Amino acid sequence: MKRLVLVVFVALAVSASLSAQQALFSSFDRTPQPSSLAAADSIGAFVPSLAIPAAAVPAALLSPVPSAALPDAPRVPQFGRGGDIGYRWDLAVGYEYVHFESKPFSANMSGIHTSIAYSLNEWFALEGSLVSAFGGDVFQGGEMSKYVLFTGGGRILWNRQPHRLSPWAHVLAGLTHVNPQIAHSSKNAFALQAGGGVDWFFNPRLSFRGEADFVHTLLYSDAQNNFQIGVGVVLHF
Repeated sequence: MKRLVLVVFVALAVSASLSAQQALFSSFDRTPQPSSLAAADSIGAFVPSLAIPAAAVPAALLSPVPSAALPDAPRVPQFGRGGDIGYRWDLAVGYEYVHFESKPFSANMSGIHTSIAYSLNEWFALEGSLVSAFGGDVFQGGEMSKYVLFTGGGRILWNRQPHRLSPWAHVLAGLTHVNPQIAHSSKNAFALQAGGGVDWFFNPRLSFRGEADFVHTLLYSDAQNNFQIGVGVVLHF
């Protein structure tokens, strides 16, 4: 009799404990967490009654987590056909030898040649050019001749990078200014410059240049046909 009473008492105590635990757990959020889904699925494979229904799992937990977008790689200028034309601007500076001959006088002059060009595409660029040169012993001893040629126009290019040698040709038009002045004649006149050269690329940013030009001018009520040659360096940017 005492054993029967003891068993009934233990059963009532276990039942009350289970009811209290069920009420306690029902007060918490019972949404399954991602870390517990795999374990619950593995248990449900063996015990079907414990499997978690698909409807009970939020859609956000079932969708794959998107990977973080990687930043774009820095853009490196490409050269040659099928890619970018590379650096568009060319700034050239160098030595220039000018031979100027006219009816009043002739002179051999030395000076500086500066030009800047902007490439519109792989084969054509817009160019501006400035030549300043000086010479001596004109008309009288110690009198210097002065020559300024300012022109602009177009340049045709071949074999841009990655080729080491890049030949080019240009045709430019503008103004020339020559001293000394001759009586009844202007020191300024129209000028046409045509010629070409070649660039040797040391690297994509720097090249060395050699060039030669024919220069047609209209000074002293006459026409002059002269030439100039030069060497220099070119910065590409």
